[in-house]
Amino acid sequence: MVRYVIRRLMQGVLVILLVSVLVFLFMRLLPGDPLVLYLAQSQVGNLSSEDMAAYRHQFGLDRSLPIQYMVWIGQVFRGDLGKSIFFNQSVLSLVSERLPITLCYGFVAAIMGSLLGIVFGVICALRRGMWLDTLITLLANIGITLPSFWVGVMLIYLLSFKLGWLPVAGFTSRFESIWVSARQLIMPIFCLALFPLSAIARQTRSSMLEVIRQDYVRTAWAKGLRERIIVGRHIIKNAMIPVVTALGIQVGYIFGGSVIIETVFNIPGVGRLLAVSLFSQDFQVVQAIILVISLVVVLSNLLVDIIYGCLDPRIRYD
Repeated sequence: MVRYVIRRLMQGVLVILLVSVLVFLFMRLLPGDPLVLYLAQSQVGNLSSEDMAAYRHQFGLDRSLPIQYMVWIGQVFRGDLGKSIFFNQSVLSLVSERLPITLCYGFVAAIMGSLLGIVFGVICALRRGMWLDTLITLLANIGITLPSFWVGVMLIYLLSFKLGWLPVAGFTSRFESIWVSARQLIMPIFCLALFPLSAIARQTRSSMLEVIRQDYVRTAWAKGLRERIIVGRHIIKNAMIPVVTALGIQVGYIFGGSVIIETVFNIPGVGRLLAVSLFSQDFQVVQAIILVISLVVVLSNLLVDIIYGCLDPRIRYD
């Protein structure tokens, strides 16, 4: 197991390095000049070529691309993510301020989507063909097809403008007001959890139905065991491996969806910071956020592989 984890960590480092190279090159290939957005229009017209060269030297834009990448990746390994051109402050401080906000509702959305998805999937499989199975499956199919930003806009229109039950947008720390913070997080969490909940419910239902048809499950039913024992000991554990795979994939979706959700609900998290930085071509911030997301996804996939062995003793990591 230890050798397997070390090997996977080394593979994860290679993946993160490859992602860093790709995002570095793509940001440099975008049209436009980030200094034009950093400087006011009046300044751009009055600055001489020497002044522009000084600004380029300040942000390291006067060097060749390989040198820029080596300098940047060297700073990353030292814990320095660089300085934002658009915000004119440390990228590390920007990300550290906003990452807890994204993790706050992202973690809640992932837990809620996973648990409810598994519960609904188990119910559908055990009550296959009944009205409850039909209703949940229909709602899950609808939940997969609905765009999260459209759901967010509809929720704002109905629950905020029409009914006045929830605040339109914004984020309040739970240390300032738990009640206000909880009310502001209801709609974003629902939008983020909708797709994982629907996808996991469908996957759980499918996996459960495959296991239910196995001979050992039929034997358990024939022996007269209780449904709770059969489901808990024989069905769920063997049906969870495909579901755990889906859970690992949803981690990337949570971070990707946060870009849209935080923009719709005006939440000052990492997703909104990434969207603003992309439009302003603040490549230092974009590179740092993509690296953080890549690291989280790699670690979550490693955790999923380890859970495989806990669920199925036949899996060996040789």
